Amino acid sequence: MGIFSTIKNAIFGTKDEPEAVDATATSTESAAPISAVDVEQVLSAKAASTGGDLNWRTSIVDLMKLLGIDSSLSNRKELAQELGYTGALDGSAEMNIWLHKAVMRELAKNGGQVPADLTD
Repeated sequence: MGIFSTIKNAIFGTKDEPEAVDATATSTESAAPISAVDVEQVLSAKAASTGGDLNWRTSIVDLMKLLGIDSSLSNRKELAQELGYTGALDGSAEMNIWLHKAVMRELAKNGGQVPADLTD
């Protein structure tokens, strides 16, 4: 499993987790598609529960720390390669900004609701 998959699973949960079933729902209600995950809400809740001072909205390092993922340069290099970064893999501000936006765009492509200001 790649670094992006680890990030996605930390936010969306994994398919192995049991889904909550509403016993009062009719069969047509339970067959309705699951709504997209509100990425901003999930991350804000995680940040509030940790009580830390992480700037996950703009920092890939802080985003990874919030999710309990190793934010070392080697992991960020691996993530950059997974997501198709073509610049120098040196941990520069340019690389880190690109990574954060790329992760948010990928989360949106995978069913997450991500505000535009986090993807642009």
